[in-house]
Amino acid sequence: MSMNETPSGERVHIGFFGRRNAGKSSLVNAVTGQDLAVVSDVKGTTTDPVQKAMELLPLGPVLIIDTPGIDDEGALGELRVRKSKQVLNKTDVAVLVVDAALGKGRADDELIGIFRQKDVPYIIAYNKSDLLASGGAPDAGSEGIYVSATGKTNIDELKNRIAALAKTPETKLRIVGDLIGPGDFVVLVVPIDKAAPKGRLILPQQQTIRDILEADAAAIVVKEFELRDTLFSLGKKPRLVITDSQVFAKVSADTPADVPLTSFSILFSRYKGFLEQAVHGTAAIDGLRDGDRVLVCEGCTHHRQCDDIGTVKLPRWIRNFTGRRPEFDFTAGGGFPDDLSPYSLVLHCGGCMLNEREMRYRQKCAADQEIPFTNYGTAIAHIQGILKRSIAMFPNIEALPPKTSL
Repeated sequence: MSMNETPSGERVHIGFFGRRNAGKSSLVNAVTGQDLAVVSDVKGTTTDPVQKAMELLPLGPVLIIDTPGIDDEGALGELRVRKSKQVLNKTDVAVLVVDAALGKGRADDELIGIFRQKDVPYIIAYNKSDLLASGGAPDAGSEGIYVSATGKTNIDELKNRIAALAKTPETKLRIVGDLIGPGDFVVLVVPIDKAAPKGRLILPQQQTIRDILEADAAAIVVKEFELRDTLFSLGKKPRLVITDSQVFAKVSADTPADVPLTSFSILFSRYKGFLEQAVHGTAAIDGLRDGDRVLVCEGCTHHRQCDDIGTVKLPRWIRNFTGRRPEFDFTAGGGFPDDLSPYSLVLHCGGCMLNEREMRYRQKCAADQEIPFTNYGTAIAHIQGILKRSIAMFPNIEALPPKTSL
């Protein structure tokens, strides 16, 4: 991903749903102005969700998702339908595409029910309106609009309606900008991560630096072994020190007690709306027993190194901390099981590649099934006995006392 490209987690996710042959792919192509999706008169041409990151006026950065037909048949069709429904967990705005000549069917009504259940804003696009007899179009209702992908009828109006549904709150939470002010400076501790592409910072670090600059503050970036000398030579205390969680213990030892300290992962759990749940979820680490299963979830699909944080370091630290031998399962990218009952704990990354809706869905899945849910940064801080310090700038969130430390 380019340094200047909007991350997928920050894009509005627009999903196109409907029955086979309703013209979903044709409408996607008309809305995007690109041949994004393969178009055919054969039912079921779209066999897997197809997504494309792009700029869509008047909305801005979006992720367009074209899904398989919701009425697909057979065993393979059932898998495709399941994938389509899973897309809804990250959809900010749903477009239900209906063949205008056929009208809504049972599958369409079922989808509308799911939209409402999941609180997904939606619009019904009655496609192929150019094939209707003159004056034959009934009232589309407040939720609908008649369009033609081939005739480009009402495409701009459809985009405007989508944009209206996708409006974000003016009070959207900041990563760190609300914790600092103009003239402050923040020290970022950034180990050179082997998992990051050569020559680039990882995404949470990039986004945090951008947010600091937008707050008219200064960002000073150092490696972990440079921190102590940097703090000594600055001449005044930084407003905040933010560290990669993997070097939390060393950074905590090198940062004076009167300087606030936290991690990128903790900031992102707050940004994605689950910091309190993550903090409370750390208590489950203390109670892990031999054979308990822990689900470790990565929001992206990076190439794993020999000492990977999620698959190697965290399991090792948890086993050392508890003195127990829990078992660990791993998911990456869009994979997340609906049934969490086999697990004693869900341990998630900061979610920088996932949008807020998908993170809320994963949190809710865990909460509904009463499975503790935490993330990398809070778990590491708890294990190393510094969680209370790392969330001290968030006075409404309390940490449980750690059992011990490494």
